[in-house]
Amino acid sequence: MRQFTAVVNPTAGGSAGAAALLGVARLLREAGAGLETEYSRSLAHAQELARQAGEAGRVVLAVGGDGIAGGIGGALSGTGAVLGLVPAGRGNDFARALGLPSDPAGLAEVLLRGEPRPVDTIEVRSAVHDRTVVLGSVYAGVDAVANRHANHARLLRGTASYYAGGLRAVTTWRPARYRVTVDGVEHPHTGYTVVAANSGYYGSGRLIAPDARVDDGMLDVVLIREAPRRLFFALMNDLTTGAHVHRPQVSILRGREIRIEADRAVPYGADGEVEAVLPVTAKVLPGALHVLSRTP
Repeated sequence: MRQFTAVVNPTAGGSAGAAALLGVARLLREAGAGLETEYSRSLAHAQELARQAGEAGRVVLAVGGDGIAGGIGGALSGTGAVLGLVPAGRGNDFARALGLPSDPAGLAEVLLRGEPRPVDTIEVRSAVHDRTVVLGSVYAGVDAVANRHANHARLLRGTASYYAGGLRAVTTWRPARYRVTVDGVEHPHTGYTVVAANSGYYGSGRLIAPDARVDDGMLDVVLIREAPRRLFFALMNDLTTGAHVHRPQVSILRGREIRIEADRAVPYGADGEVEAVLPVTAKVLPGALHVLSRTP
């Protein structure tokens, strides 16, 4: 029977992490699995707890949102350790990409009997962060500004906080001039954002890259060009279904290594956390992480 170590972000989703774990933990223990719970003081602390548990041969459960899932997944990338997710944050986009059930019984079944599935991770390099590894996406532009607003929202949660953050960001955004290099080929771009996506979802369920797959060894690069603000608001609505990819203002490229630069200090983020400003390089690490999930 599997032995688990749950690493909990106590602030995720308005302190929902511990609550989300309770129902799942009871079912795991009733099935005979071992479960230890660790509460993290910071993302770095969560990563250290995860590494220690992985080295001990335990399945590591990341309990929280995309920030802690990406942080712990990145820490375990390339180690051979197995990751399980207990979604309890605002976005839960990587769990959504894996098709994980939201109910405790369904999730416990995956954790107990699901097979470890190799998925890709993203190596991120910049002047501020020499090297970090994340799971879902790297995005540079108005969405990073919107995500920063969402992270500081006090009254709104979930999708509402991202939508409100997006409205606030767009009203002050002026198109940036980017230089996007995909596998050595330069693509000049002027507009709102560049997203290097491993997962199809970001921003609490927005389907930014409908054809992205977490296990295909490639990143889908979404470029949204300069357009009137009213059109960008329509594009935001299209993100709920992925229909934005059919608009002429949107281009999709694919590659293994993406370099994003701009003519000013454009912020970038990764897995729900705004890290720094451009330039940044994102490189796919094929099959670097094993995650418990349903059969794809």
